[in-house]
Amino acid sequence: MPIIIHKKFIQAPINLCFDLARNVEVHTRTTSKTKERAVAGVTSGLLVEGDIVTWEATHLGVKQRLTAKVIHMEAPTEFIDIMVSGAFHSFTHKHQFIEDQDGTWMIDTFEYRSPFGVIGIIADKLFLKKYMQAFLTNRANELKKLAESLSSSTYLSHKK
Repeated sequence: MPIIIHKKFIQAPINLCFDLARNVEVHTRTTSKTKERAVAGVTSGLLVEGDIVTWEATHLGVKQRLTAKVIHMEAPTEFIDIMVSGAFHSFTHKHQFIEDQDGTWMIDTFEYRSPFGVIGIIADKLFLKKYMQAFLTNRANELKKLAESLSSSTYLSHKK
């Protein structure tokens, strides 16, 4: 079962990073390369524990749907979502946030099992793990840009 761990330092407050990472509209914005959008379940706002969302996106040239459920949330340090249905056999995505002196460490741990048995294992080795690493890295880079472009005062004024 492949495990991808990606760490990104963001010069922004932990609460801002946490909220951006669980915001449906921000998810759509940070995954624009795959044309990802929420099509069922929670389709806007901040995800909370128990929420289910179905995403539609184009990955590897194929339009697909994936339904995920947030199974754990401990604001503002962690949330975990799992695949309920979709292209993978299964996956668990743990999102962690660690406050540091000048910002926040965002750590994604993505553990998945490919479908199709041996063929899936071969696909992992040939391209899928690399593709998923690039996808997670790109999303983290986009979240970093967005979080760092927002001022704390702007963020806090929207929270009132």
